[in-house]
Amino acid sequence: MGRLISLVFIAALAYGGLYLYYGHVVRQTIDEQLEARGLTALEIEGIAYGPLAPVSRQATIQADVSYRGADATVSIRLQGHPLFSDEVRMELDGLQALRLRFGVGG
Repeated sequence: MGRLISLVFIAALAYGGLYLYYGHVVRQTIDEQLEARGLTALEIEGIAYGPLAPVSRQATIQADVSYRGADATVSIRLQGHPLFSDEVRMELDGLQALRLRFGVGG
């Protein structure tokens, strides 16, 4: 029983590391794609993806981006795996939310 618990713990730890590293690589890939298209003024605030995204070849990712006074959540479809595939194709799936900030500042 102790070996089973140890095996489950090691598998969970390995998957947690893969999940975090996947997020880092996806964020880096999105940054590279934005830079290649001349959209360096856009800043990625965060990304979200499903729990099975690191083990599948297709994933839908929500990226929160900001540009000056506007924030948006964009849905991106990934074809291929950013860690294990040589070729990864990103497609803009849609705009989820757009938020504008108006402020009075000095």
